[in-house]
Amino acid sequence: MLELDPKNSFARYGLAMEYAAAGRLEQAVAEYRTLVGNDPAYVAAYFHLGQTLEKLGKLAEAREIYEQGLVAASAKGDGHTRSEIQAALDLLPV
Repeated sequence: MLELDPKNSFARYGLAMEYAAAGRLEQAVAEYRTLVGNDPAYVAAYFHLGQTLEKLGKLAEAREIYEQGLVAASAKGDGHTRSEIQAALDLLPV
């Protein structure tokens, strides 16, 4: 699907999720970053990107992504995702 439409957010999100589930975390990060670059309003990607960065031990990057996700979720009016991102940010070690 991405070959036909590289900006298909749903397909890119699915691919990133599959990479993460398979333990291919760096590839998942690359896909999530492409997704939020192409579609900053796809707020679920910020949560999962942050989670994946945490698994890689990249806590400062995860914090930055969560903060960007809070802004994006607020702008979209997505309170549910905003609360999930806030909870993840609150649990992030300092």
